[in-house]
Amino acid sequence: MQGILYVFHGSRIPEAIDANVSFFQLVKEQIEVPLQEMCFLELAEPDISQGIERLVNQGGANILIVPVLLLSAGHYYKDIPEKIIEVQEKYPEIVFRYGKPLGVQERILDVLIDRINESRVPVKEDTKLLLIGRGSKFEQTKIDIETICERLKGKTGLHHIQACFLAVTEPSFEQVLQQSLNEHHSQIFLVPYLWFTGFLMNFLQRKANEYSHCGKEIILCRELGDHPHMIAALKDRVYESLILNE
Repeated sequence: MQGILYVFHGSRIPEAIDANVSFFQLVKEQIEVPLQEMCFLELAEPDISQGIERLVNQGGANILIVPVLLLSAGHYYKDIPEKIIEVQEKYPEIVFRYGKPLGVQERILDVLIDRINESRVPVKEDTKLLLIGRGSKFEQTKIDIETICERLKGKTGLHHIQACFLAVTEPSFEQVLQQSLNEHHSQIFLVPYLWFTGFLMNFLQRKANEYSHCGKEIILCRELGDHPHMIAALKDRVYESLILNE
């Protein structure tokens, strides 16, 4: 029997776990596969091993492992595959297949624009927009975020959009924010390219609060979250993987 295991990043923050569970339920309802479970790569349970065990105990013989990730980076290339290899030794009779992250998609750009519009703050002519990625040692992550940044310029008509990163990759968010505060912009939008709330969103909120009295308008947009386009994008990735592996 076909089973699907959705691998979320994980968090110690209950609000983030609740968001993951809610998102999983929304996607699960749209996928016509009898066995579906979710798990976490780290910081929460069930972990990957426990998630696979649940599917196997329900009769899963073919298991598609779906990384709930925006872009291809260390978690996709290294961390999740290593966990799968460990579990394969325990279940040699089970067929495991591995899906793909969402990658760069036009509809996710539309989600970013919706998140900007949801702030209900009119965008000014001198607005600076920071597109904030998580960051990775994998060069493709930077390329993808910069590609999204350029496409966002085309879709919004804004000239002052800059990509930055929360860890590992340069330029760093804090460096670019400081530069932007010293520039002529009266308004700075912080647009996170993050799927769910959690530690990083909380960090961005603290930074937005820290500079709330700096004489410039600082607007933090919400994460991509459970926008219908995000649900549809993950659903499409699941069915693409199932078709390719038939």
